[in-house]
Amino acid sequence: MAFTTPTAEELGLILGLGEIDGARADLLIRTAIQLCQTIVKPLPEGAEAVVLSVAGRAYVNPQQVSYETIGPMSVQRPQGSGGLYLTKADRTALKSLAGRGGAFTIDPTPVDASPAATYPYDEDGTEFTDWEPGWGYY
Repeated sequence: MAFTTPTAEELGLILGLGEIDGARADLLIRTAIQLCQTIVKPLPEGAEAVVLSVAGRAYVNPQQVSYETIGPMSVQRPQGSGGLYLTKADRTALKSLAGRGGAFTIDPTPVDASPAATYPYDEDGTEFTDWEPGWGYY
């Protein structure tokens, strides 16, 4: 299965909103997709969650309000919590979904390597027997 573009209705469900401005939500989703594609292109299956997260942050805090007081209630948000941006976790998730960013192993053994031990040979092709002192063989 491939990446499918999230809808405005899905963004509304994620945010728990009964009504959502469809045109604004669609714009934020399209822009979030473009932003995510700066990390991984094409977007992998499962990237819908990251796209909705990015668009949702921008939808609920478009002015990047960091502190707000209404009557007896006040709320403080971290700086830079509005607008469209990718967090480190978003970048990591996108790379992980694309199969990148994890640990890997490189085997330097040649394909034609034999499991048998190798010994030095004389010029005539026979096993080397002329050990010199200090080589560990006497």
